[in-house]
Amino acid sequence: MENRAKHLVFLSCGLLCAAASVFAVAGAPSAAEGPQGGQSTPAANAPAASAPAASAATASAPDFPIASGARLAGDDKQTRFILDLDRKIEFRAFPLADPYRVVVDIPQVNFQLATGTGSAGRGLVKAFRYGLVMPGGSRIVFDLTGAVKIANSYVLDAANGQPPRLVLDFEQIDRTAFVQSLAPESRPELKPAISDPTTATIPAVTTAALPPVTTADPRPLIVIDPGHGGIDNGTQSGDQTEKNLVLGFGLALRDRIEKSGKYRVVMTRSDDTFIPLNDRVKIARTQSAALFVSIHADALPRREGDAQGATIYTVSDKASDAEAERLAEAENKADAIAGVNLTDEPTDVADILIDLAQRETKTFSNRFARLLMDEMKSTVRMHKHPLKSAGFRVLKAPDVPSVLVEIGYVSNKGDLEHLVSENWRNKAVGSMVQAIDTFFAKRLATAGPAK
Repeated sequence: MENRAKHLVFLSCGLLCAAASVFAVAGAPSAAEGPQGGQSTPAANAPAASAPAASAATASAPDFPIASGARLAGDDKQTRFILDLDRKIEFRAFPLADPYRVVVDIPQVNFQLATGTGSAGRGLVKAFRYGLVMPGGSRIVFDLTGAVKIANSYVLDAANGQPPRLVLDFEQIDRTAFVQSLAPESRPELKPAISDPTTATIPAVTTAALPPVTTADPRPLIVIDPGHGGIDNGTQSGDQTEKNLVLGFGLALRDRIEKSGKYRVVMTRSDDTFIPLNDRVKIARTQSAALFVSIHADALPRREGDAQGATIYTVSDKASDAEAERLAEAENKADAIAGVNLTDEPTDVADILIDLAQRETKTFSNRFARLLMDEMKSTVRMHKHPLKSAGFRVLKAPDVPSVLVEIGYVSNKGDLEHLVSENWRNKAVGSMVQAIDTFFAKRLATAGPAK
């Protein structure tokens, strides 16, 4: 089975250009005189935006526009959103159904907003979130209380000591009018019956594909997947976000694995970029990975108690318990959180023989999960039920052994202290590397060279 044919797939290479489909504004309107009928508007007299660069050097360039403040005003009939900027930018705004959302795509922006901005809603907006969706492109997503239309959307020039501002006006409408305002491919009634009713299709914002492996290096390749990223913060406690905590952990794990010299390592993300769930899986499959490790940090609402400790998850059709089911459901909504839906993508695999590969892969996944639990419990605090399973989309590669490790709960004070501790991280990373060594040693002994 180790020599079975690979079912390789390639990632979509389409990049989001935040300036796409925009129209010129003749002048700088006042707050009360925004352009009518246009939901896609560039800054007046601004040059056309170039395609966003995918290089790390470009992504770290210091000259991105700065967003210094954001606020909501109005009521449940009309609500205005205002974003303070240091220069005018181009944007594209559009609504989505089920759940009701408005998405605003903009060039990459340095968001310097106060902690907690967007978590409290007003009027027609329940909450909003913002962040990077890919190098060169940022996004703001509004969760709405119901059907709305974008009555006005424009960018104001700096004037009278006030900075340039992006302004959007939302007005309440009925569902029929809302559905008619959607792009045809996003209208609920046009969706296939098998589609997820909680999401809506919009143009993809996938990251560029990694090329297939062509190296003759025989060492096993491990894919490390820090969860969330970009517009998707994951869980949060104070100023500590899951996306940053797990990225730091993932980079430390990568460095320790590479230092051993035994393995090759690929990161699904190495910076604060959003990666759709399916793309994370495809990176592992396209790279012929021998192991996929997804890193997360859970949280429980106050009303649900105070869980603590690390938990290791494998994929299954039926969740091992209610908490595992809750977590899988939450993690599987990452694409919808970022305003992306990939449920209509064609399936990767059509071969009936894939069932045999899945069975073997699950066996290896469960074996690694047990080894990882045994190693981690000697160095870090584990959950009272450390091995669980549920239907995580990110673990569904049929031919790559995969686990999802919740390294702790950001909602637990003790766990959070560990998660921000370099000493604790070093111990946890060390135990994970030891489990990886044991896993591949046993696999090589029983099945020959791994992939």
